[in-house]
Amino acid sequence: MSRSERSPLLLAGLLATAGIAHFAAPRPFDATIPAGLPGSPRTWTYASGAAELALAAGLALPRTRRTAALATAAFFVGVFPANVKMAADWRHRPARQKAAAFGRLPLQVPLVLWARGVARNAGGRP
Repeated sequence: MSRSERSPLLLAGLLATAGIAHFAAPRPFDATIPAGLPGSPRTWTYASGAAELALAAGLALPRTRRTAALATAAFFVGVFPANVKMAADWRHRPARQKAAAFGRLPLQVPLVLWARGVARNAGGRP
């Protein structure tokens, strides 16, 4: 299997793992939900976990891969405020935790680019 054939499956695996984590251990995710969103943080945690699982399924199937990859790029942009909130909330934590929280911020860029690359390789122009 070539690198371009593995790429969407690796991205799907990343999303599936994150989606499962939202259901298996929701409390840390609840804490990242911005207070301005309506409803309970747990609802948003479960909704984002379900979205990640759906995106993973879409990426795994060649027929839906392009659309799912574009939706994945949008999803990564959409969850960026939660990562900003986490970094702000963790700014006074021990150095290792603070580094992890702030390290997530620039990680969004390669994730968005990865998803766009999967879409481009799936056919058509994103």
